[in-house]
Amino acid sequence: MTEPQSAQAQPLKDDDLAAIERIKEGNARLMKEIAKVIYGQIDLVQKLLITMFADGHCLIVGVPGLAKTLLVKTLAQALSWDFKRIQFTPDLMPSDITGTEILQQDQTTGERVLRFVKGPIFANIILADEINRTPPKTQAALLEAMQEYAVTAAGKTMPLEKPFHVIATQNPIEQEGTYPLPEAQLDRFMFCLYISYPGQNIEEQIVEKTTTEEVHKIAPIFSKEDVIDFQRIVRRVPVSKHVIRFAVDMARRTRPGEIDAPQFVNEFVEWGAGPRASQYLILSAKAWAVLQGKPAPSVRDVRDMAAPVLRHRILPNYNAAGEGITSLDIIDRLLTEVNQPLYGASAAE
Repeated sequence: MTEPQSAQAQPLKDDDLAAIERIKEGNARLMKEIAKVIYGQIDLVQKLLITMFADGHCLIVGVPGLAKTLLVKTLAQALSWDFKRIQFTPDLMPSDITGTEILQQDQTTGERVLRFVKGPIFANIILADEINRTPPKTQAALLEAMQEYAVTAAGKTMPLEKPFHVIATQNPIEQEGTYPLPEAQLDRFMFCLYISYPGQNIEEQIVEKTTTEEVHKIAPIFSKEDVIDFQRIVRRVPVSKHVIRFAVDMARRTRPGEIDAPQFVNEFVEWGAGPRASQYLILSAKAWAVLQGKPAPSVRDVRDMAAPVLRHRILPNYNAAGEGITSLDIIDRLLTEVNQPLYGASAAE
């Protein structure tokens, strides 16, 4: 059943509906191209593409050897975008990311002048590899870029070319010599995705396909201009009031002390998700709806996005740690207990 639109939500025009169909077809081709190299990670790849079409950023957590870096490189090839990899290390400085001024001699006048040399942040897809291996001062060099799509260096603010997409990786098992990401940095990522070991059949396929001389060529699918247009369409997608209310309810009920917070949240959560979580639940649901060829998201689409949006925004407390309760357990329980608002229900009720 199609969900009704609110009075404020304007239906999409025919051109937008045709574009949504093109996005759906292009998404299928993009997934097919990436599957030539990346095996058995369909859900991970699809959610990574959701963050791209929603104009967000993504954090991927997984043990070494699960093709996190290869996945990002393959995505960049399938889009034919400018790609830069930044290997985060303890001695990495902010200027190694943003760029620095160097002193050069003008060949014409003989004068010595300062020239700004752009750092690797000036690209379309940035792979922040093992981001938690560098101190917070250097991690913070990404904050402005991820939020404002600009870099301030040498007293000047320089815009970044769009599309701009940061994909960071993190190793969950090696903690020595690492620096946990500050909450402000974590909150900049739309999704936090966990990649697990492949199953038996998939691992056999990986070994068979990757131990030969065969090289797969990746055909570019979308241009930069295409993706920018698609991101605008995602923003224009209408959302009914009751879907927005469900997203806000999900975020608010993760916060201990809120009037509607369940008892288990008050008992097991130190900090809950902020307003950006509500925004990202809706934006990612819009993008997911568009990739499925739908003109508007449903509550089910929001539910599908709950885990990757909320898991890094919920901080379990000591009680939760003592009982082995994770942020994902809390999200699963919230999805069971938070009811879908009635059609036409206003936020003031």
